[in-house]
Amino acid sequence: MDIGLLSLLLVVVLFGLLLAGLWVGFALMAVGLVAMELASNAPVASVFARRVWGSMNVWDLTALPMFIWMGEILFRSRLSSDMFEGLAPFTRRLPGRLLHVNVFGCALFACVSGSSAATTATVGRMSLPELKRRGYDPRIAIGTLAGSGTFGFLIPPSIIMIVYGAATEQSIARLFLAGVGPGILLAALFSAYVMVWALLNRDGMPPPEPKAGPGEKLRALGLLLPTVLLIVAVIGSIYAGFASPTEAAVLGVAGALAIAWFSGGLDRDSFVTALRGAAITSCMIAFILAGASFLTVAMGFTGVPRILAAWIGEQGFSHYALLAVLLVFFIVLGCFLDGISIVVLTTSIILPMVLAAGIDPIWFGIFLVLVVEMSQITPPVGFNLFVIQSITGRNIFEIAYYALPFFLLLVLATAILTVFPEIALWLPGTMMSN
Repeated sequence: MDIGLLSLLLVVVLFGLLLAGLWVGFALMAVGLVAMELASNAPVASVFARRVWGSMNVWDLTALPMFIWMGEILFRSRLSSDMFEGLAPFTRRLPGRLLHVNVFGCALFACVSGSSAATTATVGRMSLPELKRRGYDPRIAIGTLAGSGTFGFLIPPSIIMIVYGAATEQSIARLFLAGVGPGILLAALFSAYVMVWALLNRDGMPPPEPKAGPGEKLRALGLLLPTVLLIVAVIGSIYAGFASPTEAAVLGVAGALAIAWFSGGLDRDSFVTALRGAAITSCMIAFILAGASFLTVAMGFTGVPRILAAWIGEQGFSHYALLAVLLVFFIVLGCFLDGISIVVLTTSIILPMVLAAGIDPIWFGIFLVLVVEMSQITPPVGFNLFVIQSITGRNIFEIAYYALPFFLLLVLATAILTVFPEIALWLPGTMMSN
């Protein structure tokens, strides 16, 4: 069959199955089966069995359910309320005041969660009612939460980085290290925007609050201490070389259980609920990874990735032109698919082009995560938008409008990272070499 016709048929089959409501993992498996039946004489059942088993039999993937479980436990603890109270005294003198709690709170929780939706839900349930009570403009309050909630994907430990690392056979520790610089850059951009907005829209800000005294700041530091200790245990152990990501994830679960226990947020029901939530999410991701792995092999039999990579090479695209095209492609795709599906669905086709263009796969992983973050706040399938809708009851397109400035800041951060790739590559290059 002609390659162009086959590619079109596979795209139609994929989106037809997704629109019919079939789970993403099973839809990917079905497309792979169709591709192999039409373009190969290989034994489909044997290839399917070996590839699905091989995709799951990866030690690095054991970190995935651990980090998910850690986030589920902390989601049900008092960590978010303690974090809000701990950050508030230190932001009162900044332009924008408590709006920065959304930015810094999401950045801190992302360090112990790894999930964008969990970060948005945990911080949002505490911050939005409090900001509304104190008289902050809901437009900027919701916008900062929607944008900052995406930190859960970028700031390690990141679930989507584990998925990308497993799908592309890249070092998860290097990906975690590479996410630190862009995470700090993005938090700085968001915080700077909040300051500028507050200075230009003084009518949207409540009256100034009294300056926090030394005693209040000391108490606030005590509330932040459990979060800081957990970050040091999880991320610090990886950076220092004391633990692998999987071992650090186990440390994180133990620390999360301790925090939930001492804060009074852990009982039998919450423990079982957190364990069930982690199991469901892990199984969902496992099915997607298995389907994507089989589809990768099937696409190899069709020759589509090889032909596409050769075509890209013949066009003579510069790095910037190729990345600009991929940026638009991923933004459009993000309007219809969730982040994990985007990563596992596209890496088998996109990565050969990226490697052929001489782009570092670790850097490209961070680029991809940034673009996937945009999909969290673009309708109609923006998970952060749905989470905030469940908290506020507002229309999803209204929330997306409030999040638009932060979407544009994500695009700006991607452009800065493209021009200055060392923002992502310096830390893993330095620490892993030592």
